[in-house]
Amino acid sequence: MSDHKAMWHSRDWRAVVAAFVLNGLLFGAWASRIPAFKESFELEPSILGALLLALAGGAIVSFPMAGGLSERWGASRLTIWCSWGYAPALALLAVAPTPVTLGLALFVFGAFHGAMDVAMNGWGAKVEGQLGRSTMSIFHAMFSLGAGIGAASGFAAAKLDIGPLWHFAMVAALGGITSIMVMNRAELARPAPQSTSEKAPFLALPSGPLLLVGLIAFSSSMGEGAMADWSAVFLRLATQADEASAALGYAVFSVTMVLTRLVGGVLVERLGSVTTTRVSTSIAFVGLLSAIFGGSFEAALVGFALMGIGYAVVMPLVFSRAASDPNVPAGPAIASVATLGYGGMLLGPPIIGFIAQITGIRLSFLILAALAALAFALASRLKVS
Repeated sequence: MSDHKAMWHSRDWRAVVAAFVLNGLLFGAWASRIPAFKESFELEPSILGALLLALAGGAIVSFPMAGGLSERWGASRLTIWCSWGYAPALALLAVAPTPVTLGLALFVFGAFHGAMDVAMNGWGAKVEGQLGRSTMSIFHAMFSLGAGIGAASGFAAAKLDIGPLWHFAMVAALGGITSIMVMNRAELARPAPQSTSEKAPFLALPSGPLLLVGLIAFSSSMGEGAMADWSAVFLRLATQADEASAALGYAVFSVTMVLTRLVGGVLVERLGSVTTTRVSTSIAFVGLLSAIFGGSFEAALVGFALMGIGYAVVMPLVFSRAASDPNVPAGPAIASVATLGYGGMLLGPPIIGFIAQITGIRLSFLILAALAALAFALASRLKVS
């Protein structure tokens, strides 16, 4: 209990928690309303997949640049700057009049999401080092908590017949202002960061052992991304759930992920990073089979819950492994792994869309099962040599 009190009394720890909550909140709000956009624009799965590819493109462009910039300007400062753009970008999605302009808005939204993700993980790694204990799993739990709140807000908005514009505007204003205030209090209390421009590369891309670590991240985060963008559509098409019920899919996934991440540090200390990853990816695999072949709304929800448990601690372990790499500084190492990891999160949805156009939404999730098996096979790479 004293450890948790010490964490809460750290201004920097609270600021990183606020950043992760905000990042998840905005993304979860968008994910929960995808069916509304799909029906409003009458989008085929392949067109929706192409639009999601625009979001992925914006993020992937921003990942390697954010790694270098966080080393130059400071991860905390970059996180706050990204927050100022990311929150309004959510509301921008709701005013897009055509699929083409929606694609452009998604590119901007994805760029802010991706840059903030890299920056806040770098900030979190620094705080983890300052505290001298594993807390990355808790930070990622806060992302999941934010995503769950965002998804729940979509459920409530759909039930109350509130359109995406007012929904997104309220989430962006309330969440953005609150989180930025908490982050600013920590940032104003610190000295200006030292410039590391001579050492930090402008583009941080994975290589060597970090490439295989990045593949684990890709495999896990592609499942997370598919759940964010396709869980509601999956429930609508595969189980004939209504829009409000379909929004529960991502909420259930996020809740089980939050709970698992909150105890993730204890699991890793008892089992070790390699065994924890193997157990986790096995659970995700079983959850995918339940969702794909269960044949009912309830079976799909059980599968989504198991996937939340299975994917929960893999990404925090990947970031902790990158931050402790003996050959690459923490900032560029985290950014390089994030390029593959969150690239999977954002590339996954359009890939699922293109496959779903051919096989149907249910069988398109089989690729996620194959990737869970790949992460299981590569788990030993999470041990620092």
